[in-house]
This record gives sequence, structure tokens and C-alpha cells, in this order.
Amino acid sequence: MAAWTAGSVALLVALLLVASQGWHGHYTMDSTRGVQKFHAHPTPRVGGIAIVAGVVAGYLMAGSDKKSLLGPLIVAGIPAFASGLLEDITKRVSVRTRFLATMGSGVLGWAITGYSIPYANVWGLDWLLGFTAVSVAFTGFAVGGIANAINIIDGFNGLSGGTSLIILAAFGVLSTALGDADLAMTGLILAGAAAGFLLVNWPMGKIFLGDGGAYFLGFSIAWLAVLLVQRHNEVSAWAPVLMCGFPVIEVLFSIVRRHRHKVSLSAPDRLHLHSLVTRRVVRRLWPQSSTLVRNSATGALMWFATLLPVSIALQWRSNTFMLIFGFAACALLYSSVYARLTQFRWCFSPATLVPKVA
Repeated sequence: MAAWTAGSVALLVALLLVASQGWHGHYTMDSTRGVQKFHAHPTPRVGGIAIVAGVVAGYLMAGSDKKSLLGPLIVAGIPAFASGLLEDITKRVSVRTRFLATMGSGVLGWAITGYSIPYANVWGLDWLLGFTAVSVAFTGFAVGGIANAINIIDGFNGLSGGTSLIILAAFGVLSTALGDADLAMTGLILAGAAAGFLLVNWPMGKIFLGDGGAYFLGFSIAWLAVLLVQRHNEVSAWAPVLMCGFPVIEVLFSIVRRHRHKVSLSAPDRLHLHSLVTRRVVRRLWPQSSTLVRNSATGALMWFATLLPVSIALQWRSNTFMLIFGFAACALLYSSVYARLTQFRWCFSPATLVPKVA
């Protein structure tokens, strides 16, 4: 019931934001001009408001046990959501400020609950995580990283929202398999809110997630990962890493690529995998299609990049070796596809990191 409520409220608020864009559009519209703009018409980019409204509604309908997990998540997510929403409206919040805000949400989550990442299944690092200060700092950095990863892949209708929905649903499935009904319901309420927004975002692209929505969903996913390893030490820390595999690999690959290309890490570009897919794949499959169709088709195609690592995580949740092997295999597959789209060969080479794409 709580998950359905979250989805219904998110859908309703998203529709209201679209219907009232004539009032707030001066502040909330995303223009069609820019390196990473692939839409044809100005569109509201404050879909995060709908998602947060849905999550709050789900919280009000949830039982007390579920509220004990979801309540701190909502409060701790405020800095991440607020910094992103402020950027959506003003377009003047720096990348550094937003990253620090998302890290701050992770630290605030620890301050409220006392939860931080207790282990990483990495020799040496696990010993360091035994120190509270190190564990809290690592948690803040990891949470900020995941939140920004979700924002980085937010480029096409349904891409970031659909990816987040798949990951959140996977957390619900895994928590159910572990017998943790409270954590499962928390994940499903978040998934419900994401689904409600997605119905307006994909395929028609009537509203965008925006930085506020991407950061809130990213923080929520990261905090569920913290809760998972805190409540179930039989689960390898690499399981949530695999569940977030696609956005994590995208970020790591982008960092290396931009470093080799001598480009600022915060500079927008059209060399993300999803940008290449729309130019190299979608345009060839549907050459006569509209910008909207190509946009939405790209978002849907990229969901498959999330399904593989999520499936590995669910299958081998306690087997660290298989999870690390699976992450490496997904990274290799990513680099091979990237090489094919940029260098027209499946074999990865250093040239792939400095692609020249028309």
C-alpha cells in the first residue's frame, strides 16, 4: 500500500508540475541549448519534487518499523536534494558545492543513525574502516560518488529514472530474499516514487529528473547500500557495488577518459556511452524518427546496461570473488562496446579513452 501511494503521489505531482509549467517555467525549464541537450523543446527539470513528494507520502502510509529506516533517509537526503534543486532553478551552483552536499548527506545519515560502511571486503581497507572517522569519511565519499554517478547518466528520457528504478527494485528483491521486510519495503517505496515519475518522463519526456531528483535518487540508492551491509554482514560489500555497476563504471571510465583528454572532470561532453549509443546505434536503427523517439529509445536501450550487473549481484550476493569477477567482466564489456562505437573495433585500446567522434 505504501509503495502504491508513493507511486501515485509522485505521478500526480509530476503531472501537476507539467500542467503548471506556464507559472514556474521561467525558473524550472531546461533549455534545448547545450553540449548535453538532446531534447527538442524546453521542459521542466524539477521532477525531483515529484519523487520526494511520493517518498514522503509513502513514509506517511508505512508502518512504524519501515518509518524507522525511511525517516532518516528522507532527512539525510535534504542537502543532496536541496543543492540539486537549487541548481535546477538558478543554474549557478558549482559542481564542487553539489558534490560536498551529497557527501554531507552521507555524513548526516551517519549522524542520525550511527550507520556507516563497516567493511569493503578489501584487504587493508577493512582494517581502516574499523576506525569510526575513516568509516564515516569513506561513507560520505561513497554516497557522494553514487549520487553524482546517477546524475552523470541523466541524459535521456527514462535513462537515470529507469536505471534507478531497476536498482531500487533489486534492493527490494535482495532484501526480501534475506528476510528483511523493513528494508525491502523501504526500497519498494523509493521504487514506487521513481516509477510514478517515470510514467511522465518516459517515453513522452514531459518532465525531467533534474539534478535534485538525480541526487536524491542517487543518495537513496547509496544509503540503501549502507543499510544493507550494516544489517546483513553475510552480504559482500561488492554486491551493492555491482547493483550500481553501470553508473559506477560510467563515472570511472569518464574520469580516466577526461584525464587523458586533459578536460575538466566537471565539463559536460557528448562522449558518455549513452550519447554514443544515440548517435551510432539509435540513429541507424531509426533514421527517420523524431528527436523524441530517439531520445526515449536511447534511454530504454541503456536499461540493459543496468540489468547485467544487477543480475550478477542478486545471483552471487555473498561470493566476493564472483562479484569482483563480475564487475571486471562488466567493465570489460563496457570498454569493448565503447571501443566499437568510437574506434570501430571490439578490442579496447588506449585510443578508446581519447575518442574522436563526429
